[in-house]
Amino acid sequence: MTQIAFIGGGNMARSLIGGLIAKGQAPSSLRVAEPLEAQREALARDLGIIVESDNLRAAAGAEVVVLAVKPQNMADVCRNLAQADAAKSPLYISIAAGIRSSNFAHWLGQGASLVRAMPNTPALIGAGACGLYANASVTPLQRSLAERILGAAGETAWIDQESLMDAVTAVSGSGPAYFFLLMESMIDAGIEQGLDPDTARKLVLQTALGAARMAHEGDEPPHTLRQRVTSPNGTTQAALEVFESEQMRRIVSQAIARATQRGHELAAEFGG
Repeated sequence: MTQIAFIGGGNMARSLIGGLIAKGQAPSSLRVAEPLEAQREALARDLGIIVESDNLRAAAGAEVVVLAVKPQNMADVCRNLAQADAAKSPLYISIAAGIRSSNFAHWLGQGASLVRAMPNTPALIGAGACGLYANASVTPLQRSLAERILGAAGETAWIDQESLMDAVTAVSGSGPAYFFLLMESMIDAGIEQGLDPDTARKLVLQTALGAARMAHEGDEPPHTLRQRVTSPNGTTQAALEVFESEQMRRIVSQAIARATQRGHELAAEFGG
């Protein structure tokens, strides 16, 4: 069975590990390097995996190394791993936003096989969305491995142009926060109209869940579903007219463009 090492044992690594185990990966084939003792103890206790305090021990002999550390720590971690893995050819998977494959090539070596992945927080409940980009050194088998690992926590989509990974980060990586903000706003608005907080919360969350399921499980695009809900001169049309008059589409477009730009900035900030 494929030996997989995770460098960093935070929430995203934990969600991927849990998903892999649920899909048949043996806990004994999974190792995690985590500096915090309490976190190591929790991972070993809850998941039955091998935990290490040292990155090199965790990565030794691994066929896949998942880089799940903060962007500001990535350069030092990669340079350290490159020294140990100079005679091996593992697949590296990075889940850090912004950092380019050219930076990883500088830190890990020009021939290193790298997949950049951008998962999102719903991966914590197995409902994530993740964009994937592979550099030229990644083999078809390694692509399959990357897809299996990230797919353990949700759906995946391959991106052919690395330059689009910042857009993936802006749309799906950061996207859950946008929906949480909308839900938060709708709950507050319902309370303003006289609903008690518990009722407003229950109605909004179930409405969000139902709308997402209709869009995800059906064959019709969102604009068709929206039109079906909107009766002429009805309550829905009245609300949508306010959204349009306040230029909601423009606001969303500007927000995602700004998030994409921030991805570019992070690459410059942490890619040195």
